Amino acid sequence: MKIAVEGCMHGDLDNVYTTLLHIQEVEKTKIDLLICCGDFQAVRNERDLESLNVKPKYRSMNSFWKYYSGEKVAPFPTIFIGGNHEASNYLWELYYGGWTAPDIYFLGFAGVVKFGNIRIGGLSGIYKANHYHLGHYERLPYNESDIRSIYHVREYDVHKLMQVEEPIDIFLSHDWPLGITDHGNWKELIRHKPFFEQEIQERSLGSKPAAQLLEKLKPTYWFSAHLHCKFAALVQHGEGGPVTKFLALDKCLPRRKFLQVIEIESEPGPYEIQYDEEWLAVTRKFNCVFPRTTRPANFGGVQLDMQECRKWVSNRLRTRGAKPSLFVRTVPCHNPSQPVPNGSFTGYCRNPQTEAFLQFLELPYLLDNATGSREQTNSPASFISRGVVPFDHDSDVDEIEELSEVHDTETQEEIV
Repeated sequence: MKIAVEGCMHGDLDNVYTTLLHIQEVEKTKIDLLICCGDFQAVRNERDLESLNVKPKYRSMNSFWKYYSGEKVAPFPTIFIGGNHEASNYLWELYYGGWTAPDIYFLGFAGVVKFGNIRIGGLSGIYKANHYHLGHYERLPYNESDIRSIYHVREYDVHKLMQVEEPIDIFLSHDWPLGITDHGNWKELIRHKPFFEQEIQERSLGSKPAAQLLEKLKPTYWFSAHLHCKFAALVQHGEGGPVTKFLALDKCLPRRKFLQVIEIESEPGPYEIQYDEEWLAVTRKFNCVFPRTTRPANFGGVQLDMQECRKWVSNRLRTRGAKPSLFVRTVPCHNPSQPVPNGSFTGYCRNPQTEAFLQFLELPYLLDNATGSREQTNSPASFISRGVVPFDHDSDVDEIEELSEVHDTETQEEIV
């Protein structure tokens, strides 16, 4: 199986797909799957732009809407996770995962699926310590605080992933696992990105929860993005233990290292995306403590036994099958000749895919549950100036480079 891995998409599906089709033609090969490590920007219309946390100069429809509308069809099955620049209102509809467009699958805020016999897991968002232990309290319409916190990783989702026991072949995170630079050529990294040096020295570059998941899951491959550069590492899990091959990639721009094609041993195709039995059991077990206020999840309140959950899910899959529900449009699509006027549609809508998923698992729908007070969180801790330009991981790396007058010195190679 040949899998293409892409860093930050930033809504530029057209160019990524065109590049992969060119690779297929030139190399006389077949790419079976594309996976994207976040900042996918599944923007369907002008209203979605309001939930996209980007500076006005970066705010545009880009090309995802063409695939949502059916004007174009993805030439490869595509799986992606969320980053910190997303149409968060749309991804929240598909919190448990689902099709954002035909053949374009969102893994959810956390999730595991199978593609053929390859298990692919992922964690959406980026890590912020002050939001990590909170619940998913944000509700539409998002205010200025919500639009930045909605994509911050929560302990609840990480805890679910930590329950996975069966081997993971590929894992995706947007930001890098904390300490991953210890396992690669970090000196070469800071030659290209000097404003990372202090964080590397202080061991603060990266996500603590991602590092915990790396240690627990020990996947064969781990792919990330976010920092807009290529970085490779090999993580040896104990003496004589398994090795994780880590790779971070750039965003889709000319002469940037945004794409890698890998080959993985697998059963013969054709391949399709299917639910993962173990992950469904984890979801069923922990959905009862799904946190919808600022209060953290009460994991002590979980009563279901994992073996019983697994047996129940296995029986359901035999009856229903493992294919996710079909894609359904839930809002009007962008029309370049007829822009959607402000106020023409607002609020949250239930996605039929999510409803079908929860009905399959016989779970209640909690994503729009308004019970409980909307408790306020403390404002994010302010940065303390230390004589260098601080790197806000909620911001686009390009903005930091502009501020610090750092210019990328990547090679002229477009595809690696």
